[in-house]
Amino acid sequence: MKKTSAAAGGAVAAKSAAFPANPVSASVHKGLHRKAAQGAVPGHRKPLKQRIAENWQLYLLLLVPVIITIVYKYGPMYGIQIAFRDFKASRGITGSEWVGLEWFEEFFSSPNCGRMIKNTILLSLYSLLWSFPVPIILALALNQLRFHRFKRVVQTVLYAPHFISTMIICGMLRIFLSPSGGLINLLLGTSIDFLNQSTLFRTIYVASGIWQEAGWGTIIYLATLSSVDTALYEAAKVDGASVFQRILHIDLPALVPMAVLQLILSASNLMNIGFEKVFLLQTDLNKATSDIIAVYVYEQGIQHAEYSYSTAIGLFNTAVNIILLIIVSRIAKKASDVQFV
Repeated sequence: MKKTSAAAGGAVAAKSAAFPANPVSASVHKGLHRKAAQGAVPGHRKPLKQRIAENWQLYLLLLVPVIITIVYKYGPMYGIQIAFRDFKASRGITGSEWVGLEWFEEFFSSPNCGRMIKNTILLSLYSLLWSFPVPIILALALNQLRFHRFKRVVQTVLYAPHFISTMIICGMLRIFLSPSGGLINLLLGTSIDFLNQSTLFRTIYVASGIWQEAGWGTIIYLATLSSVDTALYEAAKVDGASVFQRILHIDLPALVPMAVLQLILSASNLMNIGFEKVFLLQTDLNKATSDIIAVYVYEQGIQHAEYSYSTAIGLFNTAVNIILLIIVSRIAKKASDVQFV
């Protein structure tokens, strides 16, 4: 055995001597390492006209969404100025009187301003707090299922509520929570009017939102988990890792970037609660907790034709969302080294 090892070592040495290291390859590797250490140096860039001429098909495809974005997203921003004017349709936007911050002052001095801001923030925070982790938990659980037919059935059942319209969801809630013959009251043996109790409105709103959207939210997390290398799971099994340990050390780290992105997007819409569901479930008796900014903007802008006033409130909403987006992005960057904004 010693002679064999010695012979093999001699053969390797002889091969190394016969085929010395390629100096060009070594210099290339050194150059690459040097660039990686110093930062990539941008090479010579072609003129813009030449790049467009060479890839005109790609630029033509890009032109369509750019035009749509400019027309439908940036074009309407011209009308934001009516938040600072006493807008009259007969005079037009530029012909209306400039009033500065008068509408903002009127909103902040209104008696229900504090209640509306509080209800909007609390309803959004509760929805984010309870709704955000549920899709992640469901995705982790579904990813462990090995019976593909059963897995597809479960996914279909979870996705189905997403395709039910908000109006139908609210109608179902009114039927289930009805004090006379409602399903919940029949099961509990009571006759409670749940929707007219302001203390229960947030619970009803958040719980119904989780039921409707949690399954749909798992899609993006399941897609992320499907890209995880299966060799990691095999190696973990060989090392004796349990299912919980594989989830903790393989699945969760893979989901962190996507979870942070979803958190940033959710936090940026903290003040933008869709008014449809709240408006359809709102009653005079639960307004203490259901009176939010979105419904107030709808009432003032559409029902009362107070266009300048409602635009000012909407602009305030947007400004708060932009600030929240920046803050959450910075916090996420420090907490997980992931940043998207």
